Amino acid sequence: MIRFRLPRILFPALILIAGLVHSTLGWAQDSSKTVVTTPQVRAELLAFAPQGVPVGLGEAAAARQPVWVGLQLAHKPEWHTYWKNSGDSGLPTTLEWTLPPGVIAGDIAWPIPKKIPIGSLANYGYEGTVLLPVPLTITPDFKPPLTGHTLDIKLKASWLVCRKECIPEEGEFALQIPLKGSTALNGAAFEAAFKAQPRPALTTQGILPDSVVRIDGNLLRFSVQGLPVELRGKTLDVFPETPEVIETAATPKQAWNGAEWTASIPLAPQRLNSPSLMPVVLASNGQGWRAELKVVGEWPKVAAGPGVSSAPDTALKANAAATAAAPAGGSTSLMLVLLGALLGGLILNLMPCVFPVLAIKVVGFARHADDRRAHRLSGLAYTAGVILSFTALGALLLALRAAGESLGWGFQLQSPGVVAALAALFTLIGLNLAGLFEFGSFLPSSVASLQARHPVLDAFLTGVLAVAVASPCTAPFMGASLGLAVSLPAAQALAVFAITGLGLALPYLAASLVPAVARALPRPGAWMQTFRRLMAFPMFATVVWLVWVLGQQTGIDGAGALLALLVSGAFVVWTLTLNGRARLVFATLSIAGFALLTLGIGQNIVKFADSTPVSGSAERWQPWATGKVDSLLAAGQPVFVDFTAAWCVTCQYNKKTTLANAAVLADFDAKKVHLLRADWTRRDPAITAALSALGRNGVPVYVLYQKGRAPVVLSEILGVDELRSALAAL
Repeated sequence: MIRFRLPRILFPALILIAGLVHSTLGWAQDSSKTVVTTPQVRAELLAFAPQGVPVGLGEAAAARQPVWVGLQLAHKPEWHTYWKNSGDSGLPTTLEWTLPPGVIAGDIAWPIPKKIPIGSLANYGYEGTVLLPVPLTITPDFKPPLTGHTLDIKLKASWLVCRKECIPEEGEFALQIPLKGSTALNGAAFEAAFKAQPRPALTTQGILPDSVVRIDGNLLRFSVQGLPVELRGKTLDVFPETPEVIETAATPKQAWNGAEWTASIPLAPQRLNSPSLMPVVLASNGQGWRAELKVVGEWPKVAAGPGVSSAPDTALKANAAATAAAPAGGSTSLMLVLLGALLGGLILNLMPCVFPVLAIKVVGFARHADDRRAHRLSGLAYTAGVILSFTALGALLLALRAAGESLGWGFQLQSPGVVAALAALFTLIGLNLAGLFEFGSFLPSSVASLQARHPVLDAFLTGVLAVAVASPCTAPFMGASLGLAVSLPAAQALAVFAITGLGLALPYLAASLVPAVARALPRPGAWMQTFRRLMAFPMFATVVWLVWVLGQQTGIDGAGALLALLVSGAFVVWTLTLNGRARLVFATLSIAGFALLTLGIGQNIVKFADSTPVSGSAERWQPWATGKVDSLLAAGQPVFVDFTAAWCVTCQYNKKTTLANAAVLADFDAKKVHLLRADWTRRDPAITAALSALGRNGVPVYVLYQKGRAPVVLSEILGVDELRSALAAL
């Protein structure tokens, strides 16, 4: 009689998933209606109405008594957000208000920014803590609620926060301001923000008299009269409100001739704007004045293509537009997304990372070949396990992203601990399949008989394990669907994940419910023992892959430590199969040795290496970095980016085939395409943000950039003909 107890090994899978959920939930940040916290920024909606809300006053009186609200951004060290003109890259913070009828929001009263050098470029923005105040005008049309005593305000804010990498973030806020009484708790913050705003210079009809900006070839020459006496003799910072006019990183050559301030600043190499009036903020030591200056002369011809700052702006704005438009497509668009998710789940059964789990189901069906009821229960339980696990993993991803985490699909394999746990689990499964041990030989009878007593739970846990190893392989078939899913309302996003799970489980569900399929299944026999031994090798091959993935994350020391612990663990399992005193002695010694080895080298498994090497030829492929694409495009060089990860099987296949094809490499060289590789093996917020800007949430993603054109996103399963056609169009 064949003793096949393989599925019982799946009980540790449930512990593995539970541990992943528990550890990952620690990343989440608490938030409330007035506060949104991310790892980079704490954003809070504040109010300031020291004289109360002016209800029932005339327009003139109400205008003199505004209610102030503002978004306060407290940045973590080295992070910054942007001014109204962000400079060479970035995006300004945007505020979208939802207010009662009769309440009008004004523009942001921007504080004076600082110049933030970024390599050879520069941005205008804010570090530390900044408050962006906005005045609310209460018009006579405002009618207080009959049953309420508050002014209800809602805000949807979006900001781009950057260090070396940039992360687009957003938050929704709600605030209630009492209609009666003073709201002055945040008075100090607003007073400081008012003092940090530039003051208007003495102007005539908004224009500083006797002051001009003169165009002199590729220079702008400023001649400004009438600035305050306290500024004279000081070096001034120049902040133009019109973007993409001056070379932001340049240092102005400036001088004082009595009361006249003069300066010359180079034009931007990729200038896009030609204003007739230049609103500028001139600042020194935290004090600034704003003026509009007449532009004299003829502007040089505007550059044909987008400048350095246009690439990130275009990508982020296009992604935002696509995200906003996606839900508006109605039920038809959602149905197409769900259909794509179903097909992606079906195809997922053919992926190598799922193949070891298929062996479990094949043998399980064969064991119940003559039991229709057992077939149905097993199929339904397996389907439930797959669907619930996919949905739970999707819900976890959505929750963490809402809490400010920069995560994408497949994030679980970015944790070395999870990779190591899966390697240990598959090693144990492989040893069982190879016949090294039977659980019934050393487990208590109550545990050993769990499979027989709970076959439905057994099948359910098989589905949990299938999702644990299969989810990173979904991106090649549903990259766009997953990218859209994270931007949909929660219920629709979870439906996409659930339908993906249904697609993965559908073949087995059909086999369990359709009699014709059941009759075609093989009958139990001696072949099962041979098949069982054979399936040990795909399990061990999966372990090899997981050790390689861990090596990409933790280096050679981490991979070596994992291999040593796997061998030691296998020795422990073998000693537990012995009998008599030998079992007691050898098992005790082996367990003690395993514990000591874990204490000695175990930390190497979860410790990231100093750097992740870029796969491929070091001469041809270079590591991707934030801003590198923009710099190369500004120099007129086309760029191809390979968003990849060691745990992505499709990425590795494309890397060894299409991206190593001699004709493709010759085309890259002929077109002088710069090749960048964005390695997402480890968790990397910058790469996550770049993928989100492209409307994707997983790898592989292949993008071809050319100056003056929108990025071209190629197929996830990359073909030689497709890539060569895209290169030929350069």
